[in-house]
Amino acid sequence: MTLMKEGPITPRRVLRALGPGVTTGAADDDPSGIATYSIAGAQLGTHLLWTAWLTWPLMAAVQMICARIGMVTGMGLAGALRAKFPRWVVGGLALALLVANIINIASDLAGMADAAEMLGGGPSHLYVVVFGVGICLATVWLRYHQIANVLKWLALVLAAYIVTAFVLKPDWGAVAKAFVSPSWPNGHMAWATIVAILGTTISPYLFFWQAGQEVEEEKAMGRRMLIDREGATPDEITDRRIDITLGTLFSNVVMFFIILTTALTLHKAGLTQITSTRQAAEALRPLAGNLAYWLFTLGIVGTGLLAIPTLAGSAAYAFAETFDWAYGLDRKLHQAGAFYGVFIVATGCGVALNFIGVDPFKALFWTAVINGLLAPFLLVGILVVVNDKVIMRGQSGSLFSRGVVALTALLMACAAIGMFVF
Repeated sequence: MTLMKEGPITPRRVLRALGPGVTTGAADDDPSGIATYSIAGAQLGTHLLWTAWLTWPLMAAVQMICARIGMVTGMGLAGALRAKFPRWVVGGLALALLVANIINIASDLAGMADAAEMLGGGPSHLYVVVFGVGICLATVWLRYHQIANVLKWLALVLAAYIVTAFVLKPDWGAVAKAFVSPSWPNGHMAWATIVAILGTTISPYLFFWQAGQEVEEEKAMGRRMLIDREGATPDEITDRRIDITLGTLFSNVVMFFIILTTALTLHKAGLTQITSTRQAAEALRPLAGNLAYWLFTLGIVGTGLLAIPTLAGSAAYAFAETFDWAYGLDRKLHQAGAFYGVFIVATGCGVALNFIGVDPFKALFWTAVINGLLAPFLLVGILVVVNDKVIMRGQSGSLFSRGVVALTALLMACAAIGMFVF
């Protein structure tokens, strides 16, 4: 049942291990994340660069715990939560997740549509429909391994933000100082921005997606029955740890460079009030040149294509396991109608919200804040599950890793309290 032969961690093994952890990490830098990081850089300059190194180990620990739950129990996160909590509690979480994800999808579609309009012309609302319908058709038509491969390659588009920052030729000494020297948040907006950064980096939909992808991976290996998926070998755990460590590192490196890019351009030029993704991208053109503008804009489209299937899919996984529906991206539409129905409804509602006057950029930011408020409660539920030796079959992981997840929940709760108090 191992993913590969036993042996040392070689470059070849690392490459073969890359999978759900990379796509989940990349999906974290969706247009919502780009918006949040752009606001952080534009309004506060380099003062929050230090959050990139703080969130990496926290995000990695949380995603690894979720992956372990999926690998060991053979179920997604909602299925595992059902083993400890009443259906109505898990159903409530699934509903909250769906609502938050619909808003996020709407915002991501709006950001993608604006970017597509800037790249190729045409009305942005047309692109909203095209992207929404296209993503639904591709998800229903393609099988899991095809979708996984597409998402893995889409992750490369995030490199555009790293290149953009280097185009600006920053003072790396000053950047390094800001990176290693945390500054205490000053005022409500700074606290709200930290909550938003935590909420978009350690986001509830990623918890469900990570565990769900572990189930999909095992089904793709022929483990169709639950009993065949229970338990995980040390090699499998190690491989996923490699995958998640690199995926979350890449995600946080991109976060760092987006904050840096907007700090060096928008904040430096006094453009601190960003009201749209279009404004954030277009402001780069006179300040950083055409190359930075095109890279930034292209990245918004690519990350949206990566993130929306993750957002809609995580809600579909949560509902399917809560209400015992047949599910899985390896199934056809007639085999898992309710599962795909949630996916289509979530995406369709996201499209519809763009036609009723919702401010997409404000929604992008405040969706991240909402996720930052909800995540601590979900993390407590995850800890309850992972500390149950019966559910986890004695494979709960180290006390240290569980402690980091508990610390993450505490920090996110404190940041949320700080936002309201200060």
